[in-house]
Amino acid sequence: MKSYGQFCPVAKASELFCERWTPLIVRDLAAGATRFSELQRGVPLMSPTLLSKRLKQLEAEGIIETRPQKGARGRTYHLTEPGREFIPLVVALGTWGQRWSRRQLVEGEVDLGLLVWSLERAADATAFGKRQSLVQVEFTDQPKDKRLWWFINRDGKCELCLEDPGFEVDLYLACSLPDMIYIVRGDLLLPQALSSGRLEALGSTRARRALRAWLNLSPLTKVKSQNRLEAVAAPPRR
Repeated sequence: MKSYGQFCPVAKASELFCERWTPLIVRDLAAGATRFSELQRGVPLMSPTLLSKRLKQLEAEGIIETRPQKGARGRTYHLTEPGREFIPLVVALGTWGQRWSRRQLVEGEVDLGLLVWSLERAADATAFGKRQSLVQVEFTDQPKDKRLWWFINRDGKCELCLEDPGFEVDLYLACSLPDMIYIVRGDLLLPQALSSGRLEALGSTRARRALRAWLNLSPLTKVKSQNRLEAVAAPPRR
């Protein structure tokens, strides 16, 4: 990590927290990611080598700690007490970003892998009740091999499936990838998306009513944008 060469505590904290990727790693650890593969999915543009190096640096600085993985090989990653003190900074950054940096998506920001991981991580698997349920999502603007995704909800957890698990679908959702990002980000309100046809939801009345609870959108979606420079919830610019 590069040093500012200052004794100032702001400089010392910035050396740790402001290193590229570190706030996103803290974000994901705070959200419950513990395994290396989970952290990788949250920073898809970060190489595994760099991620491994950064985790070792953060552990050496006392920001994270590793623990033996229960019932399996390998170790898991967890924030320490000083690491958890970074969480309010992450929330503050997210709040500022929602308020002042929201704008129309550009092509490089439309990340399918990050979006489906975000859906899986945030989903409330109990939204449909105690029984097992299946949500199928179709991204209508994606090629055939990336078009369909399945989310199994059971035992209080949501699990992403890359292939049809063969269960009856309780709720089918269809929309473009940018529109789902706008929904998750809070730019496109769920009622608006449904009424305008930008999001199609098919299933029983009970399943459709559970959609909002299942998505379990971040509290940051309630932060109103103050950025008037560009319209949001529009197709991405090329």
